[in-house]
Amino acid sequence: AATMSMSRKKIGALIVLERNVHLDDIVASGDTINADINQRLIENIFFKNSPLHDGAVIISNHRIKAAGCILPLSADNAMPKYLGLRHRAAKGMSENSDAISVIVSEETGAISTCVDGDFKLNLTSEDLEKLIADEMAKV
Repeated sequence: AATMSMSRKKIGALIVLERNVHLDDIVASGDTINADINQRLIENIFFKNSPLHDGAVIISNHRIKAAGCILPLSADNAMPKYLGLRHRAAKGMSENSDAISVIVSEETGAISTCVDGDFKLNLTSEDLEKLIADEMAKV
């Protein structure tokens, strides 16, 4: 729900869902939140002038673990130029873990995911919910 609201408002976001590979080193790069998943909190984190809006939010065990986290960037030169830094960070995350990355474009509001180095672009909220449910079921 938060991603659709941010999509409509063109609030850029990068949310990483931890699966089997623990992301403790990534969590340590940001600020610990340790809160229940809450749409308004996620929107406030990614609001333009928030001090945490530039980094990624890490979600683990149905909790927001940290925000403002720094992700590894992919060095893949074949990535299309129209995909920005958030997409490059999402791909870098997928190259280093089994996490699911969700990206909301600040420019277009488009919602994308990256899992195992594979992007799914311009998702509807239904597509996103199904993809997350399917991927989490594999854990």
